[in-house]
Amino acid sequence: MGRQDDRVSAPQPPLFGSVQDVAERLAGVGYLASTAVATTVFLADRLGKPLLVEGPAGVGKTELAKAVAAATGSGLVRLQCYEGIDEARALYEWNHAKQLLRITAGQGRESWDDTRDDVFSEEFLLPRPLLTAIRRAEPTVLLVDEIDKADVEVEGLLLEVLSDYQVTVPEMGTITAARRPFALLTSNSTRELSEALKRRCLFLHLDFPDADLERRIVLSRVPELTESLVDALVRTVRVLRGLELRKSPSVAETIDWGRTLLALGLDTLDDEAVRATLGVVLKHQSDAVKAAAELRLN
Repeated sequence: MGRQDDRVSAPQPPLFGSVQDVAERLAGVGYLASTAVATTVFLADRLGKPLLVEGPAGVGKTELAKAVAAATGSGLVRLQCYEGIDEARALYEWNHAKQLLRITAGQGRESWDDTRDDVFSEEFLLPRPLLTAIRRAEPTVLLVDEIDKADVEVEGLLLEVLSDYQVTVPEMGTITAARRPFALLTSNSTRELSEALKRRCLFLHLDFPDADLERRIVLSRVPELTESLVDALVRTVRVLRGLELRKSPSVAETIDWGRTLLALGLDTLDDEAVRATLGVVLKHQSDAVKAAAELRLN
């Protein structure tokens, strides 16, 4: 017979005091947020709503969750989605090998009812990210990364978690969050998410930053670079993103490019430097060929 967890879910005290507080604290951990981003994060925190962040790969969706955790001193629990992920990897599973040993040890010495109650207990439960986040008493950021890569059935698993911040384990009952996590879901928009999931979330679309913001981001992460070199980097990356590439350079790759030039002792982004280091930002040969033609590299 299942044992019901009768704890009442308590709202997580607000992590941020204002929109300005969000912007300043995220900047303090290296994430420069626009007003729209800071406002949406503040509202998700204050309203207790999950935040769905969509946009192309490499614009900082996952980094936003990491930054919120770092800025607030919260633990980060990450569920990385992929095709074929199931309940056992997302919610929980039973330690079947240990259960079998326990059943074997109890044979002939106790009733099946006693054995059953024991093997379906806390000792034999293996929590996965969703259940782990629900059970944490400390401030927690739950990152459900690339939800669009998972099957539609996984969205169904999320509905109970995101609606009531609880997980039902049939053999044990319903486990309710003692402290509601800050939940952030990311999507690269490779498929349409269900309306039921979207209704439970606030929505934020992230795109590549404008030139001024990207310059500020690179300078904040690689302050040793000169402003003129950062300008050249950002201009070149924006040209590359304007091409029809298999994978456009991410903001993280712009930063990596800056660090690469610094490591090589280069202070200009001339044709020779671009040709030698283009592999830092472009990871497909067809993209490199197309970029070389556009940038007129010999």
